[in-house]
Amino acid sequence: QVQLVESGGGLVQPGGSLRLSCAASGFTLSGYYMHWLRQAPGNRRELVAAITIGSTNTNYADSAKGRFTISRDNAKNTVYLQMNNLKPEDTAVYYCNAVRGPASYWGPGTQVTVSS
Repeated sequence: QVQLVESGGGLVQPGGSLRLSCAASGFTLSGYYMHWLRQAPGNRRELVAAITIGSTNTNYADSAKGRFTISRDNAKNTVYLQMNNLKPEDTAVYYCNAVRGPASYWGPGTQVTVSS
């Protein structure tokens, strides 16, 4: 069964850090473009970060540049999102997404709340 599962979310104070993980089962992540997206209440889902199959290129939303880092460990079949200097506006459900051609898989999401 194809599955993506995010973990690592939680409650953190402004300025803090979190590391999100996205673990795949039932397929191999190494052949997929990987993305992290987020959705805050009342907002549309937005792309936060993306990484190519060979990790040769990464892209970030302007809001994430300089604070977030996407990476992948193909040996562990896992993608990460390191988030530093978190702000209240980063509060959202974070989703990982694997894409290859017409195939697109999503995880159920993990909640990140940034609040003092």
